Parts: sequence; structure tokens; C-alpha cells
Amino acid sequence: MFSHTHQLRVRYSESDRMGTFYNSRLLEWMEVGRSELTRAAGTPYAEWEERGIMAPIVDAGLKFRGRAGYDDLLNMVTVCDREGRARLKFETVITLADSGQLVAEGFTIHALTTPEGKPVRIPDWINDLLNGETHEQ
Repeated sequence: MFSHTHQLRVRYSESDRMGTFYNSRLLEWMEVGRSELTRAAGTPYAEWEERGIMAPIVDAGLKFRGRAGYDDLLNMVTVCDREGRARLKFETVITLADSGQLVAEGFTIHALTTPEGKPVRIPDWINDLLNGETHEQ
């Protein structure tokens, strides 16, 4: 299991008239968390694809727990772990940076495939990432 914390500020375009972030942004923020986690581990997702590993989402779950409005600074903790032999699960918890108040949480499950869509087992280099063996860039 590997964990990474990333900060994100709510932009004006992400807020709505109710004074909170627009609900579809949560999946986008979770993508940022996944990308920053793989980058922090020393193997950015773009390199995964260069190595022939695709990771399409096959399942997702979202829970909206609180509000976050324009210019709020968020802490986003993303954790990656195995979900069987050919899938990864990324779990994300988002809180307000100043108060720690829970804003949202969710998960995405990704099948690992070849570029042609054929499932593949989790490669050793991804297992290294999950075991915390990072290669900081």
C-alpha cells in the first residue's frame, strides 16, 4: 500500500451557486491524486502507459461529506493498494486544510490491461510502488 498527500485549491470555475464545489469535480480531483501519487512514487502514470500498462476505471464510489468553496485549500490523501491480481484500488480522502473537516471520500478500481485491453497481472515495478519502494524524481 502506498499513500501520498497533495494540496489542491478550489478554483472559481469549480464552485457553484450553493457555495460549494460542483459534484463532478470530485472524480477529477481524485484523478489528480492518483497522478500525483504515481509521480511521488517515481513512476508517473505516463510512464505506465509507455511501459504498456493501461489502467481503465472499472468501478467507483463517491461520498460527499461536507462543503468546500472557492479558494479553499484542500488536503487530498490518496492510497493505492492491490485489488486482486490484476486490479488496483485508489482511495481518496479530502479535507479542508485549515480545519481538517472532511469534505469527501471515494475510491476508484482500475483493471490493469495491455493497450489492446487484455488484462495483465500487477507487474513487479507496480508492486514495488505498493510496497513503498519509491524512486523520487
